Formats: sequence, C-alpha cells, structure tokens
Amino acid sequence: MPTAAPRSLTHQLGSLITSDQAVSNLQRYFGTGLPREAVPFTGSRFEHLAGGGDRPAVANSVTADDLIAVQTVSVRIPAQAAPDLLEGDLGVRAWHLLRDQPGIGWVTAGELLARKRPRLLPVYDRVVRCVLGRPKSFWLDLHAALRADNWALHHELMALRQAADLPETVSVLRVCDVVLWMHHRTDHQQGSCIGT
Repeated sequence: MPTAAPRSLTHQLGSLITSDQAVSNLQRYFGTGLPREAVPFTGSRFEHLAGGGDRPAVANSVTADDLIAVQTVSVRIPAQAAPDLLEGDLGVRAWHLLRDQPGIGWVTAGELLARKRPRLLPVYDRVVRCVLGRPKSFWLDLHAALRADNWALHHELMALRQAADLPETVSVLRVCDVVLWMHHRTDHQQGSCIGT
C-alpha cells in the first residue's frame, strides 16, 4: 500500500503550483510565449537534449549526452568519474553508487538519474529541497502527494504545462521541479532564505 504524503507537503506543492507566477515562470524558463529575443534557461534542454536520456537505445547506460545534459542544470560531473560512468562499472546501477563516488554527491546523482528516468524521478537540488523545507523522503512523499485526492496535483501540473504552452513531452515531474526552482531560486541564491 502506498504511503500517504505529509499533508503539509501536498498543501505546499498545491499552493506553489497554483500560484499566480507559476505559468509565467515556466514560460520564462522554457522560453515559450516570450519575445524572440528572450533566452530560455539552459535547463530547458535537460530532458530533451539529443533525444532524451530515456530513449530506448540509451535508457540503460550513461552517455556523453547525459553528462552534457546535467551541465544544463548547473551540475558538473568530475573528470575522474566521467570515464567510469561512460565506460566502466558505474553506468546507472543505483543512486547510492553514484552518490558515493568522489565529487558526485546527492544532487549530481539525482540529476543524472532524473535524466535517465524523467517520468520516474524529478530533478531535486538544494533549491527545491529548501523551498519544501527539507523533506526526509522527498521522492516517496512527492509520489504520494501526486497521487493524493484522486491525482489532483498531477492534474494541476498537466493543466499548468498546457497553460504554459509546453509540449506533452515535458514530464509532469519536470514541470513540478521547475515551478519550485523558479519560485525560490533568487531568494536561495541571495542567501535570504533559511535553507542556505
């Protein structure tokens, strides 16, 4: 039986997803509905760069395209780990194996796995963790929150994706993490939040 999401997480996600700035933040991030001279964030290419990390031919291995894709969300794979990811035993065996590699850590491990399984795992970094108050089991809590109340948040995210004029190939999880990240990034980067 699936675990129930903490009510506070479900409520917090709901309020951020339905906020007045959610659509405009998504449009700004992905560059939709903006003047031609507007430049989207580099992370807008994360899921789809080189056809995506989950396309059948490469879904079960790490490619050079994946290493470039994680750079679009400001993560750098250390030079000593990159060859082992591409040619060695690491591949995509598990988040714990990646996280424990020198210089990789939990953010890089999570973002690499989000690239490989964009409909299973969201991009989860320090900004998103901070805006949500550092949940103890984010992936499980998010999964439960998206299923709660007859999938209400999931449906809100699909509607938000449509309102921002994003293609359906942008995963609901990506819509969620971008909304959260855009909402909190400035406060987080300026150190004016309690999570830094």
